[in-house]
Amino acid sequence: MQQTIIQAAALIVPLVIAIVFHEVAHGMVARLLGDPTAYEQRRLSLNPLRHVDPVGTVVLPGMLALAGAPVFGWAKPVPVNQRRLNNPRLGMMAVALAGPLSNLILAGIGAVMLGLMARSGAAGDILGFIALNLRNFVLINIFLALFNLLPIPPFDGSHIVEGLLPRGAARAYARLRPYGFPLFFLLLLVVPYIWPDLHLVERILLPPVDWATDRYDALARLIAGL
Repeated sequence: MQQTIIQAAALIVPLVIAIVFHEVAHGMVARLLGDPTAYEQRRLSLNPLRHVDPVGTVVLPGMLALAGAPVFGWAKPVPVNQRRLNNPRLGMMAVALAGPLSNLILAGIGAVMLGLMARSGAAGDILGFIALNLRNFVLINIFLALFNLLPIPPFDGSHIVEGLLPRGAARAYARLRPYGFPLFFLLLLVVPYIWPDLHLVERILLPPVDWATDRYDALARLIAGL
């Protein structure tokens, strides 16, 4: 039981930090580009209680961890009013990109800290727990960044695609937004149940996740002097 609690803490804590920074990054870039909505609603805060979604931040990640599946989740979306952005089309793309970019930066910070710990040669139960948190922190941030770049509404990748499409096609694509979450759960739960050998999510996400993980591992080894 104690080992399960330790493993759960080493997953949930990095996930909450990654999600909070992801959402705050959206709001900060939106404010820089003319939309102060998140600031006005006091969402530019690193206080997790302002961002935690009970299902997306706690229940779903916990179930995925117990199932041995890749751990991901979401928080309460930071409010962004596209019409208040100085350039609504390009601005929304930048706001969407800010979340995944913040996670990739955090993954880099985590890799550097892992390298520094390895370089110091320090050991012990507490340091081992910190190292486990940092390892999970790197992996969760990588997965969260790439997962959010999927071009499925309402994930960040959909806003980027919408900004790249011609205006007519973008309007048609935007009409899919209300069906985004049902489509996501269809792909995540229903398709694997009906076609268990298809491994759709693994085929799409795991190759870029593995590639990025190798790059961050290389950074950690470089810092460690290995």
